Amino acid sequence: MKLGKENEKTLKDALAGDITAFQMLFAPFQHQLKSYLYRLTTSRSDADDLTHDTFIRAFDKLSQYRGDSSLKTWVFQIATSLAYNQMQRQKRWTPDVSERAKELVINNPDIRAAVETTRRSSVETQYEIRHHIDTCFTCIGKNLPVENQIALILRDIYDFSIKEVGQIIGKSQGVVKYLLQQGRSTMTKIFDQRCALINKNGICHQCSELNSWFNPRQDQQAALMQLDLVKGSKKYDREALYRLRTELVKGIDPLRSEGSMLQEVLLNCNRLAMGEIQANKLTDGNG
Repeated sequence: MKLGKENEKTLKDALAGDITAFQMLFAPFQHQLKSYLYRLTTSRSDADDLTHDTFIRAFDKLSQYRGDSSLKTWVFQIATSLAYNQMQRQKRWTPDVSERAKELVINNPDIRAAVETTRRSSVETQYEIRHHIDTCFTCIGKNLPVENQIALILRDIYDFSIKEVGQIIGKSQGVVKYLLQQGRSTMTKIFDQRCALINKNGICHQCSELNSWFNPRQDQQAALMQLDLVKGSKKYDREALYRLRTELVKGIDPLRSEGSMLQEVLLNCNRLAMGEIQANKLTDGNG
């Protein structure tokens, strides 16, 4: 068993039908699981529902756990299967999703008002450039085929090993390595072509645009230069810049960070642009 001796009795109790015992085993990684599902789905409500469904499904199937992996890995496998089935029914996002969402905000006063209301009313509205890079990483990730997206987030953001990623998605280590190589290559190319931080011909200027909207008193150049991503952009290659982004993303909790509520409403704008939700869901705050 990979639970540790101190948890063996708790596992036995859970196997005997004690749901409180299972909750004790589930709790240490519950929030990380929810944040992972949020990064995949870009929907807080979907992440909540999937986390709940995962808990119930894992408890019901606990007798099938053989200890070949950690309990955390086994639970993530169940959660990933549930999320995969949902994501397969959705279209992949396009590289221009942020521009499309921006046009929606500009042209729809109700949507713009929803963003403004969130900025004024929420305590989690310090949406800085690093939060935009986190949001951008999530959005570009949704350009990938679902398996690539899942493998990349598990490995590069949540630090699961190649073997563990394979256990979670049901693929060999060789296939996982291929999915990661493909995913990182695509992410790097899209970043390289679009990101105005590292490419002056890049299309996306939202880091500075959003920062000036949400933090109008902050000096834009000073904010940009605080980022290692920007300071290192001239001396690192594209793969190194990708790694810098992943390190930055790892340090942000998408559900609890200072910018989490604004990140949520911006992701909902992107979901609206991709046809995943209706405008009233965003303006009513039910996305």
